[in-house]
Amino acid sequence: MIAPDPSRTEFSTLLRTASHDHHREANSSAFITGLLGGSFEVEAYARYTEQLWFVYEALETGARRLAGDPVAGPFVRPELFRLAELERDLAHLRGPGWRAVLAPLPATRTYAARVRECAEKWPGGYVAHHYTRYLGDLAGGQIIRDTAERTWGFTRKGDGVRFYVFEGIPNPVAFRKTYRALLDGIRADDMEKQRVVAECRRAYTLNTAVLQALGEEFPLSA
Repeated sequence: MIAPDPSRTEFSTLLRTASHDHHREANSSAFITGLLGGSFEVEAYARYTEQLWFVYEALETGARRLAGDPVAGPFVRPELFRLAELERDLAHLRGPGWRAVLAPLPATRTYAARVRECAEKWPGGYVAHHYTRYLGDLAGGQIIRDTAERTWGFTRKGDGVRFYVFEGIPNPVAFRKTYRALLDGIRADDMEKQRVVAECRRAYTLNTAVLQALGEEFPLSA
């Protein structure tokens, strides 16, 4: 397949098309398939939520550092922040001592370390990770929320699934349009845009590795 020309293609479109196969691979992993199919006990969902905490801790620690950066700063939107909601969910899932039992998988540790590295050294790379996580939460994450509510009886948009509830974004469709406009206006030349695209693919690969590790921990019954 011929790669789109970054000088003639809107950057948001470039990112979406270039990472399409990686996105599909993540969404079709055995763990996500089992989760959405209601094949697991709530422990699998809780373990997944734990892994998300490490990634978002890295993302949102980085956000504070990059708020004034000309490349990454426009993407730092407090209404997207998820860490407080994740911590509330974990308190519900694990109890008040959830921090004491929080444990990253090796793949999660690698993923979070790469996010942190980009936040510290490469704002464009940070944008790639920001995009793959937050826009996914706004869209496909809602399917996970709905499944969790039906499968394990969580209160609709309540404790246990608050990670997927963006109270500060009443119109997700409009917000995604605004976000894509920010991508299209990113301060980067064509070579840098290609680097960001490559990092976007890497972000999906790192995420898929976490899902594969969770799939090994929670194998689907034959």
